[in-house]
Amino acid sequence: MNQEITDFIDALKEPWQGELATNLREAVHKAIPDVHERIQYKKPHFLKNGKYAAVISTSKAAVSFTIFNAVTLDLPEGMFDGPPERKTMKLRKGDTIDFEQLILLVSQASEAL
Repeated sequence: MNQEITDFIDALKEPWQGELATNLREAVHKAIPDVHERIQYKKPHFLKNGKYAAVISTSKAAVSFTIFNAVTLDLPEGMFDGPPERKTMKLRKGDTIDFEQLILLVSQASEAL
């Protein structure tokens, strides 16, 4: 685990955002055991074989999670937005997420990386 990512999460002002970002990070590690983490463009990025697999970004009211290489994914209706190759979900305080499903989607998307 990259200390810069830990510091990014620890610096989030809203406790719910920190908890969600931590859970998303853990989900990525479960989906991609050999994932490489780094801060890029002031956001946590997760890479497999040097290629983007996922990214976490935050705003005042939300935490966004993007899955790259998502063209072949069978995504739940209304859960993600964005172009076919990059799908993003925006999570707000109180939203629930199926982490097992997310782990499966990230794993599937990263298989070809």
